[in-house]
Amino acid sequence: MYFVSDRSGWWNLYRWDGHRVEAVAPIAGECAAEPWELGYASYGFLDGGRIVVAVQEGPRHRLVIVEPDGTVRPVDLPFTSIKPYLAVRGATVALIGSSPTAAPQVALIDLADADPQVEVLARSEHAGLDGARVSTPTELRVRVASGREVLALVYPPTGAAADWRAPMIVRAHPGPTASCLLRLDWQAQFFTSRGFAVVDVDYLGSTGYGRVYRESLYGRWGLDDVDDCAAVAVHLLSTGRAVPGQVFIRGASAGGYTALHAVAQDGPFAAATAVSAIVDPDRWAQTVPRFQRAHAMRLRGGAGRVHAAAVQQPVLLIHGTADEVAVVEDVRELADELASLGMAPEVLLLADVGHYVASSRRAGAALEAELAHYRSVMAGAADDQRGYTAASGSW
Repeated sequence: MYFVSDRSGWWNLYRWDGHRVEAVAPIAGECAAEPWELGYASYGFLDGGRIVVAVQEGPRHRLVIVEPDGTVRPVDLPFTSIKPYLAVRGATVALIGSSPTAAPQVALIDLADADPQVEVLARSEHAGLDGARVSTPTELRVRVASGREVLALVYPPTGAAADWRAPMIVRAHPGPTASCLLRLDWQAQFFTSRGFAVVDVDYLGSTGYGRVYRESLYGRWGLDDVDDCAAVAVHLLSTGRAVPGQVFIRGASAGGYTALHAVAQDGPFAAATAVSAIVDPDRWAQTVPRFQRAHAMRLRGGAGRVHAAAVQQPVLLIHGTADEVAVVEDVRELADELASLGMAPEVLLLADVGHYVASSRRAGAALEAELAHYRSVMAGAADDQRGYTAASGSW
């Protein structure tokens, strides 16, 4: 029997013969998806006793073949992100792969020979987007206060010069034990094509860095993830990439919780966007799908519920009214509390939309609202600066 375990600190493949367990191929990488995901298949059995495995290392994925003698052989593919759902027949594996310049596509990989043959069966993007200019990210490592390194993917504005400087959107991924993915993301391109830089942060708790890193967020949610996002933003401000007063944070689901806590304290962020946000971890632990509840219970005990009185910067709340994972009542309550304190947030409630706004029919409206939110904050800051200048240095 083959199974995946992280007993070594990494999710690796093992086998049990009825008497003992042995590692099939020890790898310093994740051979499985996040624990709150179901239905994936990250490995499969090829002809000749070979095993094909999708391995995640930070924001990158690669495909490897484990030979019958235990030798691990990498497969050279044009993909940097592979969805952990492999289908195998004979010497062929079907997968969903992508790269910074190619959106997720269904491909068949013939592994009969040493030189793999790739056949793309289906592409996700509209034909009209073929050849569109895109922003490709660079990897940035930032050392945070505890001495850890945090990895981020930095997307410059589309077509920017080498010395670019721009307003910036820091994105906290969901999960929160998901991760950044090194693939073409049209939501990021929406903003980079409009003059923004986008930064994805693999904060403490992210998958792709081993069990210790992932589980270190348990009991620290809303604290260390916020600090890591802020540290990356401060670094980009100090290096002159980001524009002071024009650094924003956004996130969806658990990332929305991170974004809200990031503007509930002093820091570099001028505003936040929270999509399908978790507001109260205790409430979420009751509404989250049952198989995720143990995970949700272990995350609690950090920053706790988002309290309106602590929020210091403008907030945009985007939420589906049919969300059964992070219930809309929590967001309505937070919006009412903010309004009562004179900090009325912008609120976009999407009728009949569930938890996954980005894949809903209202995804475009959500992006336009987010863009307008940032531009409004930037315009307000510009007006304040003009008022200060007109007064010759005094209000």
